[in-house]
Amino acid sequence: MKPVLLLSNGHGEDLSGALVASQLIQRGIAVEALPLVGHGTSYRQLGIPVLGRTRNCSTGGLGYTSLAGRIAELLEGQMLYVLNRLLLLRRRRRHYGLVLAVGDLLAVVGGWFSGLPTAVYLVAYSSHYEGRLRLPWPCGWLLGRPGIRAIWSRDELSAADLSGQLGRPASFLGNPFLDAVSGNEAPPAGAGDPELLLVPGSRLPEAARNLALMLELLAQLPRGRRLRLRAALVPGLERACIAQLAAPLGWQLEGEDRLVRGPLELELSWGGFGQLLPRAQLVLCSAGTAAEQAVGLAIPVLQLPGQGPQFTPGFAEAQRRLLGAGVFCAPDPASAAELAHQLLEQQLDPIRGPALRRQLATIGQERIGRPGGSQAMAGAIMNLLAASAR
Repeated sequence: MKPVLLLSNGHGEDLSGALVASQLIQRGIAVEALPLVGHGTSYRQLGIPVLGRTRNCSTGGLGYTSLAGRIAELLEGQMLYVLNRLLLLRRRRRHYGLVLAVGDLLAVVGGWFSGLPTAVYLVAYSSHYEGRLRLPWPCGWLLGRPGIRAIWSRDELSAADLSGQLGRPASFLGNPFLDAVSGNEAPPAGAGDPELLLVPGSRLPEAARNLALMLELLAQLPRGRRLRLRAALVPGLERACIAQLAAPLGWQLEGEDRLVRGPLELELSWGGFGQLLPRAQLVLCSAGTAAEQAVGLAIPVLQLPGQGPQFTPGFAEAQRRLLGAGVFCAPDPASAAELAHQLLEQQLDPIRGPALRRQLATIGQERIGRPGGSQAMAGAIMNLLAASAR
């Protein structure tokens, strides 16, 4: 049987694609990957072959960015790079039996352009944004082509909406990215100090600027309750850079993995996000997929929008529409510090805490679904491969 090609358009999309690929490998199916953005780190970490030469873009790739980000994409040749990646797929199409396109319009275009049977996990669009899915042209037309053998959405509402708009079935099988964090148990309520997890994002240098905003917020947290502060950082955010941005804000790097400012101590972690997230009572977040994973685990998210090009106020506002009442936002670091204090106190309250967690669990089920999406998609792909072989 020919290999399956994972075609993904973004860092979070790479993660989902890699998790599905891992499940296919366990079922004896060979897989390869063609990330359209970045180096496909999630694939490489699992030993999945990545096609061609890859590169990073300062904006994280073609997507929801600021005007400055769009200009940067043009100057850096990102559009030409993506076109060359799709041409590589076209040249190699005889090597594969099926394409799984993960992402948005660009991934759908890639699957159609390959000329191969294609399944689409349309993770970038949701009816929760505006109540009705507004697909960019020509996404709707492409999804109606016979080469698109299956369409999977990111939530039940979108699946029903897509089915009606396209006149063909679209299904919700879960979100594979949730599987990356769902296997680790949260500590029992009241065990140890409450934990606040900082997630400044994956794109540099934006993540460094976001971390500086978060350090400013931490310095304004109300005093009183003991709080464990932890940060999940990408490997590219190096210690020297952190020390340089933290010093003007009154923080000092001590040892290899601690920032200290008076009584405040921030533990730094490179990798291990999947272990850190389930332990957190609150996530201070300037990222996309990480916020979705937190909502899926019923953990409240406090946004801190920056200057972009990716996690701008516009992106943050769209994220709140997507993820619902589990996501909170404040206009400035001082207000966000007070809101963080309120959310943590609410969770620790013996009456309000359980009520909040039940509310967040309901939101998570509605907007993200249950774990197991990667297994479900792998099983559906096996059925498509079997049907093609007959």
